[in-house]
Amino acid sequence: MANAIMIATCSGGSFFDRDYYVDVHLPLALQYWRPYGLESASAFFPRDADFPDVSIGIYRFRDQAAIHAALASPETEAVMADVPQFTDATVSRIIGFSA
Repeated sequence: MANAIMIATCSGGSFFDRDYYVDVHLPLALQYWRPYGLESASAFFPRDADFPDVSIGIYRFRDQAAIHAALASPETEAVMADVPQFTDATVSRIIGFSA
């Protein structure tokens, strides 16, 4: 069964608090989006200083409908309102599937 994955990247900006992202933001996303089908959330940080992205978040959902339901939910406002707590970088999303 294929899972749906949302990849959130943060690029640029003048600060990024990795600890806050891992310890506060990811659990917040899990709390609010788990009822819609979010199954896990992970963070990756590129080592290459010249890489344009400062973080990569992998959000694994039950299926594509679950991603769309979570993003359309009223709880998404709280998840997105938390972003300035850990970065001023530009956030981009990509939706895909894994086997």
